[in-house]
Amino acid sequence: MSTVVFLGGGRITSAMLAGLRLGRVNERLVVHDRNPAKLRRLKKSYGVAIEPVLQRAVAEADLLVVAVRPDSVRELLRSLRGVKRPLLAVSLAAGVPLRRLKAVLGTPVRWGRAMPSPACRSGRGLTALTFSREVSSRDRKRLRDFFSSFGLVVEIRENKFDAFTVTFSPSHGLHALATLAAVAARIGLDRKTALLASAHALADSISSWREGKHSLQSMLAEAATPGGIAAATMAGMDADGYRRAVQVGVMEGLRRARANAR
Repeated sequence: MSTVVFLGGGRITSAMLAGLRLGRVNERLVVHDRNPAKLRRLKKSYGVAIEPVLQRAVAEADLLVVAVRPDSVRELLRSLRGVKRPLLAVSLAAGVPLRRLKAVLGTPVRWGRAMPSPACRSGRGLTALTFSREVSSRDRKRLRDFFSSFGLVVEIRENKFDAFTVTFSPSHGLHALATLAAVAARIGLDRKTALLASAHALADSISSWREGKHSLQSMLAEAATPGGIAAATMAGMDADGYRRAVQVGVMEGLRRARANAR
């Protein structure tokens, strides 16, 4: 049985562990974090092994998952400069390029980058993968299989990673849900019904598109009959700058991702 070691016990690690448990992955899972309370919670929730000492955690790893904030990556990797054995590692740090990861630890570590969605908690995740040149086809398959245990996997070029990151986040859907439900409550629905109606508008309709064979444009035309209420609602949103607001938000996220690369 191989050992997967997570460096960082935050939200994305928790979501991945939940997804891995659903997928019943046959791996030994170990988590390192400097916060003992986080480690205790993860051990209790997911039955994983915990290791508070960084060097001991890394020594156990067949696959190393770097799951810390982008601004903490450099400090963490500097603590690992003593690693001499070959090791497959994958970074989840948004915006931090492969060249920066490789520059700190050098050739013993073979690097990939992954961007998993927090929706992996339910087994409905989506993960983007990219690899440094020295990662073998066997190691690439290893990472694809690991992340596909809790959702879909797409392999993309690293120069597309930031655009993917700002586009695929579940925050878009949840933000839209919260906003639409708040507006629905303001025009008269109780909170429970407002959330139910808004969730249907967003989640159920999109699931219907993903699971069916109809084009997005044809389903949009079906949902919004010309001259009808839905068409009037969409026109009002567009006229008030809906597309522009989405573009501004996405570009702001892209700027933040690119700042992480410096």
